[in-house]
Order: sequence, then C-alpha cells, then structure tokens
Amino acid sequence: MKNLIMAFLVMLTVVSFVVLPSTECMSMDKRSSSSGGALNLAADFKLRDINNIEVSLNDYKGKQPVLLFFWTTWCPYCVAELSGLNSKYLELKENGCDLLAINVGESADKVSRYVKKYNPFFKVLLDTDKSVSSSFEILGVPTYILLNKKGEIVLQGHGFPNDYKSLIPE
Repeated sequence: MKNLIMAFLVMLTVVSFVVLPSTECMSMDKRSSSSGGALNLAADFKLRDINNIEVSLNDYKGKQPVLLFFWTTWCPYCVAELSGLNSKYLELKENGCDLLAINVGESADKVSRYVKKYNPFFKVLLDTDKSVSSSFEILGVPTYILLNKKGEIVLQGHGFPNDYKSLIPE
C-alpha cells in the first residue's frame, strides 16, 4: 500500500510539473495593443548562422518585418514546427516578411547536422551562449516573436502566428 501511495505521488508530481506547465506555455500568446499603445523595440543582436555568416537584426530594421523562431533540437514541439516552416517561409516571403530560426544553446555542429534533414530555405542562427534568448526573455521553446518594419515586437507566442499579416500592415 505504501508503494502504491508513493507511486501515485510521484505520478502526480510529474503531471503537475511537466505536463501542465507545457500545456499552459503552448497556449500563451502576447500580442501588441491595437489601440495605439507603445510597442517594445527589439534589441539588436548579431549571431552567426550555420554557415558561419554573421547576421544582424538591424539589417532588417526599416526594410521588412521579421519573424524570429526560437527552438532546440531536443524539443518535440520545435521539431513539429520546424518540419513545416519551409512552406510557411515561402508564404512569409511572398508577404514581405523574413524568418530567422534561432537555435538556443546548442553547438554549431549539432544544429548543422540536425537541420540537414529539413533543408531549410530560411536562415538558421546560433545562440550558443543563450544571450539573445535571454534578452528576449524566452521562457520556453518553441517561441515566435514577430517584429514589424520598425523593429517593434508585435507578437510573442508559442505557435506560428497565422494572422501575422494583420499584425504587420504596410
């Protein structure tokens, strides 16, 4: 009987700390106010991509909106998102928006080997020291952050923003 109670408590603990927070995080979505309130300006960053080319967020400022996708190779939700991003990227490009997939905390070799199976059309950047994800206060992955042409954050959430066009008007 004691073992049964102990097993139940362990199971309850796992469910409360693993399953429930994941579900809550996946539904979290912060959108900008459409009432004209001030938006937060995204801090510039410079990261290397998987081809060792430096990419700066400021290169996009004033030119086009950008969707940032923070992810890891070990996250099953990230894998699901990553597998469908090529087709979504083509749609984003058609609508004047670029996509930067930012891997959080993993080595260039590991990420390069991993993304080969997806053959991404978009840039895959490496935040090996997690400084960029920390500056954006990323609490879990996957996380999407949509920036308008001015570099202002208009959305932050855990799912692809299907309504992105309405959030970044010309």
